[in-house]
Amino acid sequence: MARRSTSFVCQSCGAVYPKWTGRCESCGEWNSIVEEQVSGGVGGGPAKTKPSKGRIVPLVGLQGDTKEAPRIKSGIKELDRVTGGGFVRGSALLVGGDPGIGKSTLLIQAAAAFARLGHKAVYISGEEAIGQVRLRAERLGLTDAPVALAAETSVEDILATLQDGEPPALLILDSIQTLWTEQADSPPGTVTQVRASAQAMVRYAKKFGTTLVLVGHVTKDGQIAGPRVVEHMVDAVLYFEGDGAHQFRILRSVKNRFGATDEIGVFEMTGSGLSEVANPSALFLGERSTNSPGAAVFAGLEGSR
Repeated sequence: MARRSTSFVCQSCGAVYPKWTGRCESCGEWNSIVEEQVSGGVGGGPAKTKPSKGRIVPLVGLQGDTKEAPRIKSGIKELDRVTGGGFVRGSALLVGGDPGIGKSTLLIQAAAAFARLGHKAVYISGEEAIGQVRLRAERLGLTDAPVALAAETSVEDILATLQDGEPPALLILDSIQTLWTEQADSPPGTVTQVRASAQAMVRYAKKFGTTLVLVGHVTKDGQIAGPRVVEHMVDAVLYFEGDGAHQFRILRSVKNRFGATDEIGVFEMTGSGLSEVANPSALFLGERSTNSPGAAVFAGLEGSR
């Protein structure tokens, strides 16, 4: 029987070391290195004893007919603005933000808007039970939307469920850190599991033309937790920012293969969910006290806002 080798992987940046050390030399984090099983192959599965013969890929020139990527508008204008005019079929997006900032609220509203337009939308929660998601939908007034809901963390079970019927137009996984696959021996949340699970779900989205939205946790520095390779695997990375003590939220794009990265979407958190702010200038100027001494107004431009 072959001896299984292990390596030590930093859970913050994904750097690999032959032995354990207290501090990662790559990112500088302390106590972030964890022992993990070494998996064979790019997909995280067991190594094959004999490599399979590859297929011949046709080579084409630079000149040819090109078409704009087909998009599906969600109906939420601020969200469509940040994504570049709607979600691209077969694309993968990673959404990050502080806990409790409203990521799940925004995405359940987007799933409901998709479903009401006649598109199949699937929302899979790995952190909350079905009852908790239903309570949020009831509070937001979304119970009439035909959204398919499930609470599952196994990648194999999720793929088997999706392949049993018609591929959805929108698939939301909340969150990527809770998923695990049998192709990796590490516990959920580790670099190996996050990378292998994300790769399997992105492969499904590209194959069936499903728009995939992954929710990611953030670190204390405000960056999406986990290896940076996940950000390279997706087509767009969005950050949902805001102060928990105030009701305003900003959706910002830091990477977008199908649109600009300088656009922002402004939302207001209300008792009935997130509402769009069509004119942020008037909103923020309206809060200014004209009687306060030393008040100043400046013109700031970000994208078209």
